[in-house]
Amino acid sequence: MNHSTDQGQVPPVNHPVRAGSGARGKLILLLVILVAIILAAWGIVQRGAHYHSLTSATEDAAIPPVTLITPQPGPKTRQVDLPANLAAWYEAPIYAQVSGYVKMWYKDYGARVKRGDVLAEISTPSIDAQFEAAKAHYNVILARYNLALITTKRWTALKGTQAVSRQEVDVQAANAAAQKAELEAAHHDVDRFQALEDFKKIVAPFDGIVTSRLVNVGDYVNAGGGNVNSRGAASELFSVADIHRMRVFVSVPQDFASVISPKIEAELTVPQYPGSRFRATFLATANAFNAATRTVTTELTLDNSDNLLWPNSYATAHISAPGNPNILILPEGAIIFRAEGTQVAKVINNHAHLVNVKVGINFGTTVQVLSGITKDDRVVANPTADLLEGDEVKIVPTTPGYNTPSKAQQDADQQPARQHDANPEEAGSR
Repeated sequence: MNHSTDQGQVPPVNHPVRAGSGARGKLILLLVILVAIILAAWGIVQRGAHYHSLTSATEDAAIPPVTLITPQPGPKTRQVDLPANLAAWYEAPIYAQVSGYVKMWYKDYGARVKRGDVLAEISTPSIDAQFEAAKAHYNVILARYNLALITTKRWTALKGTQAVSRQEVDVQAANAAAQKAELEAAHHDVDRFQALEDFKKIVAPFDGIVTSRLVNVGDYVNAGGGNVNSRGAASELFSVADIHRMRVFVSVPQDFASVISPKIEAELTVPQYPGSRFRATFLATANAFNAATRTVTTELTLDNSDNLLWPNSYATAHISAPGNPNILILPEGAIIFRAEGTQVAKVINNHAHLVNVKVGINFGTTVQVLSGITKDDRVVANPTADLLEGDEVKIVPTTPGYNTPSKAQQDADQQPARQHDANPEEAGSR
């Protein structure tokens, strides 16, 4: 019995599990390789797509985007807001014409006066004494003159007789003429002191209101120098202003001065009546510019029968004047200033073309273009500094109210200035 075979040798064993694992590993490896190939291909495709996208974006960014506008007709009316000063129709400082002490004043600040109303009285004892002396001297001269007339009449009656000589008659006649001249001089002296006596009463020169009273009872006033204060400086006693009409003084800039004429009007606004407007009309202009400010003083006038406005007030003048709709305008941002001159960029077939233009009056946000464009041209609203002739551009939509005026703004520009009531109560009720 052979036990070595049964005990010393191990029978062969099959391994089906290991054979299956090898096939599975090959399959996994194949899948990994396939996924890697797919990912690599996808990456290559994505990279190519990104490259083409970047190229397209770069080319697109190289074309500047622009908004286009068309030239518009100029405004029918030109408007500008300027500071203005209100002045009384007449205003006069009143000084003393005689020296003395204030006896009494009768009109205070804001008092309404008529022409000739007494504002104050001045006590002048020295002038009173001189006036009486002048009248007494006049009476003395008058008596001498009357005596000279009688004497001359008597000597003339004896003329031709041997009682008097011709020389003596002529002397008496000359004496009468001299007495007459002295009488006239004495009369003028009385008139002079009479005028000084009249100046003792300070009177209003015209109808108006008292805008200042710089005098008090007992103050010393100097002839021609007004009230002398504690420092010795002289000032007026009163100021009287006639405010039934007001004068409006406006400094108009040089670029707006070409339209100054009797046709211009202005609406005034004042801080104390924020809801009211007062219409003023043209009165006069200086026809000369101030060398320091390059403005011309223009005078307007307005009715102030209700006395709402006061002298020396500050106001804002909203001036309207006829415009020229036949001249085209463009926004200031559309104008290019270069060494070649003043230009605008027109767009034809998506390409920019720079053309020279001649500009006119600057309206603030817009400017007149006198030549170089037509109303049908398409113009770049805000050209960049590096825009060159023939550059390709990309047109983008405009934004109303930003790139172009809104409809409300256009309607407002076309409407003339409205007349407002000058009564603040009625204006407020509206």
